[in-house]
Amino acid sequence: MPGDTTSIHINNKGVDQNTYDAIVIGSGISGGWAAKELCEHGLKTLLLERGKDVVHLKDYPTATKNIWEFPHRGRMPETITTANPIVAKCYAFGEATDHFFVKDNEHPYIQEKPFDWIRGYQVGGKSLLWARQTQRWSRFEFEAPGRDGFAVEWPVAYPDIAPWYSHVEKFAGISGNKDGLENLPDGEFLPAWEMNCVEKHVQQKILASYKDRPVIIGRCAHLTRPNPVHIEQGRQQCQARTLCERGCPFGGYFSSNSSTIPWAAKTGNLTLQPGSVVQSLIYDEKKGKATGVRVIDTHTKKTTEYFARIIFVNASTMNTNLLLLNSVSGRFPNGFGNDNGLLGKYICFHNYRGHVNSRIDGFEDEYYYGRRPTGMVIPSFRNVRKQEMDFLRGYMVVYGAGRSRGNTTAGMDEIGGAYKDALTGAGGG
Repeated sequence: MPGDTTSIHINNKGVDQNTYDAIVIGSGISGGWAAKELCEHGLKTLLLERGKDVVHLKDYPTATKNIWEFPHRGRMPETITTANPIVAKCYAFGEATDHFFVKDNEHPYIQEKPFDWIRGYQVGGKSLLWARQTQRWSRFEFEAPGRDGFAVEWPVAYPDIAPWYSHVEKFAGISGNKDGLENLPDGEFLPAWEMNCVEKHVQQKILASYKDRPVIIGRCAHLTRPNPVHIEQGRQQCQARTLCERGCPFGGYFSSNSSTIPWAAKTGNLTLQPGSVVQSLIYDEKKGKATGVRVIDTHTKKTTEYFARIIFVNASTMNTNLLLLNSVSGRFPNGFGNDNGLLGKYICFHNYRGHVNSRIDGFEDEYYYGRRPTGMVIPSFRNVRKQEMDFLRGYMVVYGAGRSRGNTTAGMDEIGGAYKDALTGAGGG
């Protein structure tokens, strides 16, 4: 039972068979990294994933499908979006990716205030679905609580984290420029993506009017020019397809599936176990620490206990909290580590506010290549060094420019002879 602090075992041999050096719960981005680091350092590691297995290349069923091969040309029918108002907000949700999302009715959302936490239950988790934008925090983010008097100061500072940023960036592969900005630090970058002519035009206009708002190309987890470590992972250059959320057959963007999990597996130290819901942590009252986990097999519903000296909980924001709250014991009657009663409260996520669209005349004689996976970024410029606005902290601005395919004049149907003529005429793609 969840509240038990001891367990009954038939024999010690069974316990030994279920004992590892380390256990990692969740195989998404952070879980994949934990497994990779532990296995690389020689620890026999059990990686538990509640969802199904997704093997790189093998289990991307829509990766190379053409849009006309989908019944609704990639879009979800209204019946599905209506039944899934939360998950349908995700940019990546569609016919080609439906199988990578947990639907609203499978994990109902009961909200007093909006908290649209999207879930993906499979090996790799949401590392298959993330938007891949990878800007470093600056010292100003770490210092913000002390500066604005809200919450508590961070126990670590940017110099403590910077070497780990570099460690991750080199292995994952991050594209970007060395921009020399204190409020958006440089990293270990592959060559950056290029701005198109309109984006450069807007950049110049912004810089002419606002000296404190530099415009840079976004840093993103895409291989523009793979280094040997990326080739060794079996990954290749990004093809700018922007079909990433289907799973990339090139390994052009970073995911647990294409990178950290295979790397951990080739050490011989990894045991990957999908279909394994971790019900609770096992807390040893005498040792004063967690020593194992209770796991329910999603197919057989059988409960098994596994043990390790190190336990990493990487089950994403919501499920990590749920797991800890479910891990009750004599020492932690309200959930593991929940002495202050704050576990599962005051959780935040990214807010996206304000969208502006416009048309820019001119530039008819220029075009661009591919479908670039990042945009133009204006780093946060509000409340950076001091509190100067009537709100806390700051925000980042992202923009991009592109040419529509064909003439989308109001009233013109995107079908028929007139539309085909427009595609090849002035203003066409």
